[in-house]
Parts: sequence; structure tokens; C-alpha cells
Amino acid sequence: MKKHSLLLRLILVPLFALGVALASLGQQPHEHGAPPQGAPAPGTDGTVIDVPPVDVGAQTLEARAQAQRATADRFKVPIDFKFTDRVEESGITFVNQIVDDAGKTYKAAHYDHGNGVAAADVDGDGLVDLYFTSQLGGNELWKNLGGGKFRNVTAEAGVGLPGMISVSASFADVDNDGDQDLYVTTVRHGNFLFENDGKGHFKDISKAAGVNYSGHSSAAVFLDYDGDGLLDLFLVNVGKYTTEVKGRGGYYLAMADAFSGHLHPDRTERSVLYHNLGGNRFQDVSAALGLLDGSWSGDASLVDFNHDGFPDLYVLNMQGDNHYWENQGGKRFVDRTREFFPKTPWGAMGIKSFDYDNDGNLDLFVTDMHSDMVKEVAPEDEKVKFLFKGAEKFFDHPENHIFGNAFWKNLGNGTFKEISADLGLENYWPWGVSVGDLNADGWQDVLITASMNYPFRYGVNSLMINNQGTGFLDAELLLGIEPRRGGKTRQPWFTLDCSGEDKAHKLCQGRTGRVTVTGTLGTRSSVIFDLDGDGDLDVVTQEFNARPQVLVSDLAQKRPVHYLQVRLIGRTSNRNGLGATVRVITGGKTYTQFMDGSSGYLSHSILPLYFGLGDATQADRVEVDWPSGIKQTVAGPIASGRTLDVTEQPRNPRK
Repeated sequence: MKKHSLLLRLILVPLFALGVALASLGQQPHEHGAPPQGAPAPGTDGTVIDVPPVDVGAQTLEARAQAQRATADRFKVPIDFKFTDRVEESGITFVNQIVDDAGKTYKAAHYDHGNGVAAADVDGDGLVDLYFTSQLGGNELWKNLGGGKFRNVTAEAGVGLPGMISVSASFADVDNDGDQDLYVTTVRHGNFLFENDGKGHFKDISKAAGVNYSGHSSAAVFLDYDGDGLLDLFLVNVGKYTTEVKGRGGYYLAMADAFSGHLHPDRTERSVLYHNLGGNRFQDVSAALGLLDGSWSGDASLVDFNHDGFPDLYVLNMQGDNHYWENQGGKRFVDRTREFFPKTPWGAMGIKSFDYDNDGNLDLFVTDMHSDMVKEVAPEDEKVKFLFKGAEKFFDHPENHIFGNAFWKNLGNGTFKEISADLGLENYWPWGVSVGDLNADGWQDVLITASMNYPFRYGVNSLMINNQGTGFLDAELLLGIEPRRGGKTRQPWFTLDCSGEDKAHKLCQGRTGRVTVTGTLGTRSSVIFDLDGDGDLDVVTQEFNARPQVLVSDLAQKRPVHYLQVRLIGRTSNRNGLGATVRVITGGKTYTQFMDGSSGYLSHSILPLYFGLGDATQADRVEVDWPSGIKQTVAGPIASGRTLDVTEQPRNPRK
């Protein structure tokens, strides 16, 4: 793989900077209608500059499609369906809006990490609603009307948060009253806990609850760490990457060296573990429980690899070691990373635990975004990991890290084996992970959101179909996930007034009038659920600086779909059943899922667990291991094509 000639500039001058991005291409920005070389620049409005001038990623889409078509005979599973973007038909008009530090004043900062989209039934009508977050312009809640249609109910719900520079969203029933409450994080504008009245109207209780932390927050993970039946909260904080100066829309401008923040101990901003005291009150217990995590973290997930019912935490680090915090009976957390995961991705971004091979053991997948920013990678090499040596200070002993995605197979004996390359789970510029059985064959598939947008080339979202547990095969161009927007790969990113306030901008040199600068499209987060109620799984994406995609599957229109959705209703355990393990047994096969609420990057949702049953028309039984320690069986036969509500039977709870 060709080495990047500007690698060391990552330390001295971040590779993310616009000038370096253009220089690395060895070309000037492409200008629509540009005059002959040496002629004066246009003095009228209408100039368009493409950044980058040559979009290598877009040029290779057809080659990718041909390569994927050539693998069609390797699929042992159905791929006879497609996704179509139905955003227009859905009625959703939300547009993600960015701060200038991700646009015309681009810096290598954490603003370009974007926003999440979370899903839950907020009004109890049985339909899953969507909540989109945005940096500027406010967030939006869209009510599911059924049949793939949505309506904007943000104003009546009271969850818009305009001017707050939001990051992520998490749904969970924090007071066990049967409806989904909402927690939203922001960059230095305070975090918000909204109590749901059961009808989709929300009340801000952040300050009274004690969870209105103001800092550089990212994701928020709900879990019941001590088994008292109340959901606690783990708030993921990044680190200090902003100045005291505010920009357009009230955001805090990023530091020029924000991407090197992990080299400055004084910029550490620890994540926070809050204990739910009941009555919608929380207390910071991070120090008391030994969970002092100062990673530059974007996301985390609850896991329970030792099956003791006390959820553990795997905390990502975007620039350094990840941390696996093992829960010691709800009384303390201990960092046991090196014992189980001796090497972790250096630039971890997305996380999901799931059973990829149906052996009953929950495996762990972590995507690595930042490693892909330190080396120039040709499109044909995007599936290849690389070994990196040098710049020991910046990378903190690179020999201890994986530079690429990591998939740890759970061997079932308390040990894990990293096999991402063997499974075909490497990709380029990955953000989040969403998992679901998209072809309803009983095997969990993977969607990785990707791309870097302005000022970089186009990067594809990766749809990886599970080939009966033997590996994953790329299928985004076979199944309509790519290319986006009917083949478009870029859009207007920002406009410069080169005769006015922006005349000092580097792209205005030699130009006057209004100049439009384009950038490439890119996705940050996604959520997978049955959007239109036809029995197959659909995908909604959170695009960066653009409208979402509403990718509707036609699987149910192509053939009968056999599936079972399981909705948990905790009684002794928390109402959502977060931390429960569910097994669906049919025809000698066992399908296992863990209720962790993790639905995508910067996104935690409350959704029924979807089990594809393949050719089986019924399930023999459903087993639930509740966080309380209760083990419950729902006897069959249970007909496919339905949502099964499983209410916890309170008997012999764990002491």
C-alpha cells in the first residue's frame, strides 16, 4: 500500500486541514466554468469549486459494483431484494446542519464527527418514531404514521433544542413508567434529560435530575449496573477541544490543534457514571465505583461477557487504548482490558456486540475511523489493514494497537480472538455500526456508516451480508445502499462571499463574488428497524450536512418473510429489559441477541429485537435471561410474523 508522503504532518499540521488535503491531491480545486490558465478569475456570482477536485471514491463506484457482482455465486444466503431511498415519500424534511468548523473554517476537530439518530415508540401507538440531532438549526422528532409516512412533532413534543449544538440522543425508560424518556448531549451547552408523559410530550428535568453536565459530551449509555431495577447513565465525554470564542450559531470554535488533544493531559475530560436514585434523581458515582475513564471517547456500550447479570462497559477511545470495564457485582468497576483485549484499535469509533455465528456467544465488533486518516489508502486497498511504525508519542506505542477495525470472536471460555480480516469486516473511514438480519435468514448482517465529507473524497457505506457465519460479503452496491441519492456523491457544502466577509479565505484567492464550494456526501449514523410494518428491516441514516436517507427494503414484496420480534417488559428488572439476553429456538437452531440499546453511532434506541427465522414458520420457544437473574421461557409454537411481548415474571430475583 502506498505510504502517505505527508504522514508526519499529522503531528505537526493535521492531515485534515484543507490545504494539505488539496496538496495531497497535487491539484488545484476544480472550478466549473473556470477561465483559461492565466486569465482573471470570474468577478460575478456563480463560481463553483469542487473539493476535492478529483473524487477518486466516486470514480470507482462502478468498479466496486462489478467486483460485488462477481461475488454473487459466493453468497449462501438470499440477496434477492433491494433498498430504495424513500425520503421524499416518507415526508421527512429534516436537514442536518453543521458548524463552520466542519465547513468553511474547517479544522481537524471533533465537530466533523457529526450527529446521531435515535428511535423509539414515544407515544405508545406501537410504531417506532425517529429523533434526529443536529449541530445547528435544532433537533427534530418525527412521528411514525404507519405505511412509511412520518410527521414532524418537534414543537408539540418540546425537544427541539435550537442553538444547543447537539451531538447524540438516547431513549430509555428512566422512571419505569412504561414510556421512553430522552437524553440529549451537546457541546458545552449542557445535556438534557426529557421526561415523557406517555403521549410523546416531554418535560426538561435535566437540572433537577442532576444530569445537566456541560462539557464536550458525546454518547450516553443507559444500563442498570447494580441490579436495582433502575436505569443508570454512563455519559461519554471526549476531551477539551474548543476555545472560549463563539462562532455562528453560538458554537465554541475548535482549537487549531484539536486533533492532538490527547497529547495534552490538561485537556482530559473524564466520562461520568450516574447512579439512578429513583424519583428522577441521579448521582455521580464515578470515583466511588472506580470508573475513572479519561479516554478521548465518542461512544461506549454495555456488554455482559461473563453472564453474571451485572452489565460491564466497553468504552471506545478515538485516540488511544480502548477500555473494558468489568462490573464487580454492582459495587465496583475494574479495568480488565489487557486480559481480554491485549490490542485494541487506535482510532475506535463504533461498537456493537452480537452473535455473528449463532454459537450462543456474544462477539464484539469495533470500527476504527481515525487510523484511516494517517495513511493514504487507494480504493482497491480499503479492505487491507496496515502495520504502522513511528511517531510513538502521537500514537502512544503503536505496537499495542490495531490500525483498523477489530472483531473479537468470543471463544466461549472467557477468551477472545481477533478475526476481522478473516471475516472481511475491514472498510475505510468507518463511523458507526448497525446490526440486523436484513434478509431474515437467521444471520445478523452489518451496516457500517462511512465517509469523511469535505474536504475529502467520497467514501462508501459498507453493507456486509453475513454468509452463514463463515464471513461477511460486501453488498452495498448489489442491494441499493450505494451509491447515495441516485448516484450523486457531492453537494454544495458552503458559500463564500469573496468580495466581502470571506475575501481572506484561501479559496477566495484570485476570486470575487459569491463562490459555492462543494463537498462529498457522507453518513455518520444509522438505525435499522421495520419502518413500514411489512415484516422486513429498513434503514434510516443520519447524513452529515444533508437530509437523511430512508432506505426501504422490498424483501417482503419479493417473498414471504418469516420473523419474530420480541419486545421486553421488565418488572423486577428495568422496564426496557436493557441487559437481558434473548434466545429464539426453532427447528434445532438457536438465535441469540443481547438487549443493549445500541443502534448506531452516537445513537441508543429502544426497539423490539428482530429475529429472522429463515424458512421456519414458527418458533419452538423463546428464552429470556433477565438482568434480575430471572430465567423465563415462553413456550411455543409461536407463529412467525408477529411481535411477541414478553413480560418478566417476578420470581426468585437475584439477591
